[in-house]
Amino acid sequence: MKSLIRDVPDFPKEGIIFKDITTLLKDDGGFRDAVEALHDIYRDVDIDAVASVEARGFIVGAPLAYLLGAGFVPIRKPGKLPAEVHEEEYELEYGTDRLQVHRDAFDGAKRVLIADDLLATGGTALATAKLVERCGAEVVSFGFIIELEFLNGREKIADYDIVSLIKY
Repeated sequence: MKSLIRDVPDFPKEGIIFKDITTLLKDDGGFRDAVEALHDIYRDVDIDAVASVEARGFIVGAPLAYLLGAGFVPIRKPGKLPAEVHEEEYELEYGTDRLQVHRDAFDGAKRVLIADDLLATGGTALATAKLVERCGAEVVSFGFIIELEFLNGREKIADYDIVSLIKY
């Protein structure tokens, strides 16, 4: 899988080497291998729902939820969800952002896997965990395709189980 991930220099700004998973996703075998590898890890874990953050997280989380026989819960940017929401603000490198989830998103779902394409600084992951917990559910684990270890994102979510298929 690692060989299918493309490095894009100077994106989104000079000096950054962006790990582009679109080249993995467009490869039918690579995409299938990534989702099935996460499924293999979690297939015997009691999971009621998979939560993922838009947009690339949806690409990972939805098929994983399907394979696990679990529900799928989208975590969205502000203004995208039509019913009452919980909101969590988190820090970016330069400023803040917010995520939202429907207040009733985890009704009946007590054990949640958070799946995403990438663990970088951990801000998005921690905000997602806080939203899941605010809804009364338990974060069972985080499952990522890629982890950028040099950004130390794991430290922000160290209280949780974390799985990363590929590490840089």
